[in-house]
Amino acid sequence: MLPFSLALKPGLPVAEQILFAVKKAVVAGQLRPGDKFPSVRVLSQELRVNPNTAHRVIAALVAEGVLVTTPAVGSIVAEREAGGRQEKADLLGDELERLIVEAKKLGLTLDEVQRGVAAHWKKLGGK
Repeated sequence: MLPFSLALKPGLPVAEQILFAVKKAVVAGQLRPGDKFPSVRVLSQELRVNPNTAHRVIAALVAEGVLVTTPAVGSIVAEREAGGRQEKADLLGDELERLIVEAKKLGLTLDEVQRGVAAHWKKLGGK
């Protein structure tokens, strides 16, 4: 069983959906620093995705600093760095841009987007 939940949706790249699910699990505390992460084989079998996709996902998570891979141990969830708040907020740049583009395509106002973000923040345990 995987240490995060995911329901794959059509129309979105599978690798992006998996990356998002893993990051969400880390932020929500489902995956904690030091937790073992599934191997490429387990990930591909459990999610029924191509092993190359599973490999790309793990490589991307390592490159982003979410996972650390150690010989004879495998991949584990990395310790979170104690960077500044602005540095952490800057990491959201691409995701925020996508959110804004999609919101504008739907004709949403800034207030509507802010209310939606606040609702999701609370849903994930934010204060």
